[in-house]
Amino acid sequence: MAGLAHGGHAPVLITLLMGGSALIIGATIDPLFGLIPFFGIFCFMLSAFFANFWRDPDRPIPRDEGILVSPADGHVMFVRRERAIGRRPSREELESKKCTSDPLTGDWFPEPLSNPLKFETEQQFEAVSKGQESEHDVYRIAVFMSPLDVHVNRAPMAGTLLRMEHRTGKGLKRGPFVAAYKKESQYNERVRSVFKNEAETFVEVTQISGALARTIVPWLQVDEEVRRGQRYGMIRLGSRVDIRAPASLFKPNVCSAEEQNPQYPKGEFVQAGSSILYIPA
Repeated sequence: MAGLAHGGHAPVLITLLMGGSALIIGATIDPLFGLIPFFGIFCFMLSAFFANFWRDPDRPIPRDEGILVSPADGHVMFVRRERAIGRRPSREELESKKCTSDPLTGDWFPEPLSNPLKFETEQQFEAVSKGQESEHDVYRIAVFMSPLDVHVNRAPMAGTLLRMEHRTGKGLKRGPFVAAYKKESQYNERVRSVFKNEAETFVEVTQISGALARTIVPWLQVDEEVRRGQRYGMIRLGSRVDIRAPASLFKPNVCSAEEQNPQYPKGEFVQAGSSILYIPA
């Protein structure tokens, strides 16, 4: 049902009541040189901002077969074909001293998973040059969410929420917090979720915090069944969401900012749950 997302009612109502109380006090008791009415107006403006930020509109969900819908509202930053070149190491692999370490991205074991398309753990990817494609490649689409966009995230396909993994970022308790529109932000604090459908197709969605957005709120538990377009969490304030899908099964259906299309200078604007990001390959 359209309205406010989980957690939004309290800040909207509290600031609204504070603003109303301040205006009543300023009009009936003492305006304190106009400061109390000014504070009341500020609270009303803050309440309107919270209402806009936590809004959660209903969306028409496409019924086409074999598609993936956008998990987030925002502009498409880039679309890239990638391949896995490494993965997060186990404790034994970390002790083997075969791992590489990066101050921004952390530790990596220099071998991908035996089946990279299952996304069983976080993997390290690199862009695939034209003519070097393989059956284990993925297409990654990154969506930048500004503070004015709807921040409720939705499942890209029907199936099971197979796993959900939280990472804080390298070297800091929370962070780092690079601006979400920069490519380095993919290693900010993030939550990686993997969805699986009845055809054993796996899709990875990563909710990434930005310079302002530092709270990722999941609403579902692992092993829960989800519908296409179902709400499953949100990120507070500006941020970004990346989605990876097997290139052998899907192809992108959107225009990114990197294509420098004059019709979409910031990349095509997509809406969570209703915009089709991928179509069958």
